[in-house]
Amino acid sequence: MEKKQYVLGTYGRAPIQMERGEGSFLYDTTGKRYVDFCAGIATCCLGHCHPVVVGALEEQAHKLMHCSNLYGIPGQEELAELIVREVVGLDGQVFFCNSGAEANDGIIKVARRFGHRHPAADGSPRFEVITFNKSFHGRTLGSMAATGQKKIQVEFDPLLVGFRYVDFNDMAALRAAVGKETCGILLEAVQGEGGVNPVDADFLRGVAELCREKDLLLMIDEVQCGFARCGKMMGWQAVCPDIEPDLISCAKGIGGGFPMGCFWVSNRAIDAHGTTLSSIMTPGSHGSTFGGTPLACAVSKAVVSEILRLDLAARAKKLGEYMKQTVEGWQLPCVEKVRGLGLLRGVALRPGRFAVPEGKTPAAYVSELCREVGLLACPAGADTLRLIPALNIPEDVLNEGLDILRSVLSKLA
Repeated sequence: MEKKQYVLGTYGRAPIQMERGEGSFLYDTTGKRYVDFCAGIATCCLGHCHPVVVGALEEQAHKLMHCSNLYGIPGQEELAELIVREVVGLDGQVFFCNSGAEANDGIIKVARRFGHRHPAADGSPRFEVITFNKSFHGRTLGSMAATGQKKIQVEFDPLLVGFRYVDFNDMAALRAAVGKETCGILLEAVQGEGGVNPVDADFLRGVAELCREKDLLLMIDEVQCGFARCGKMMGWQAVCPDIEPDLISCAKGIGGGFPMGCFWVSNRAIDAHGTTLSSIMTPGSHGSTFGGTPLACAVSKAVVSEILRLDLAARAKKLGEYMKQTVEGWQLPCVEKVRGLGLLRGVALRPGRFAVPEGKTPAAYVSELCREVGLLACPAGADTLRLIPALNIPEDVLNEGLDILRSVLSKLA
């Protein structure tokens, strides 16, 4: 018996209830099987109930699940080293939290402290972070204010001050927006929630140059793009590997389905005295009760190690190109193009090419039609259907999902 009346209605849920998962399949309470092209919105990177995840969870649960961050946690240090050396590939330090929104709040705090230590010419602190229209950075008060989408901010004002939004991939608009209060620029390698819009390589390189020119922090949100999703361990590496970010937020794929997030802070010197950016975050400046528990770190280390061992970044790049070529190869009139990188893809639907029931967006309607015939795919904005399967999805299952998608889109066409 459903008891949804006891759950706060903050989600527009589909009329199904999930009971179990296995690899790239989900099963609802009626036993119906679905090919999962959603993967917990890029979270279940190894699929559902992967033995590596289950094994690490079970083994660590018998040792130690939680202790305070007042004490050293060896698993944190081991995981941080793995992330610094093998994922980011740049010298820095890591703070562990529970979600992408928390991670973004964390890097916003670092940027503000940097802006106090490096004030404007008149001595006033710099606190403004420039973000982009159609971006998404979370739903806490801080990360929501950073998000360039008014629809998620309705009736939550007054928002946290200190954010300015400009059009994505527009260098002239960005340069014009930088003011004396600006301390950083925050962007996603691919705007996952905003329509699966990748950053242009020239634009990203230009942002990095602008940050050095104006003494700003380059802040990259890798919550949905990171951990091999876009064809490299970090999304920005797939676009412009020669840049060096100052701050990176991560979550989703880092835990393979277990609640986990982190942010990375560069060790680069920020003044003539050799002060590092990471060193400005001192004891008491930030914290999290459940951030980096022994249990979370054990699971995350197992997940990240498996991604690296199997080189799932290269696999994501290969399969992502295959998906793009396959869908565009159908030449269906309702499909405009396929955007994205790696296994973060968006099927852009042509508005007006098919009838949509009143009150639904084209993407939500197509997602509903797919679900009815056994494929789970989520919208990304009004006109884009997002395809984000597990990084290790078997090729026959991938093709099964694509066949379902073609059937649905062909009927629309």
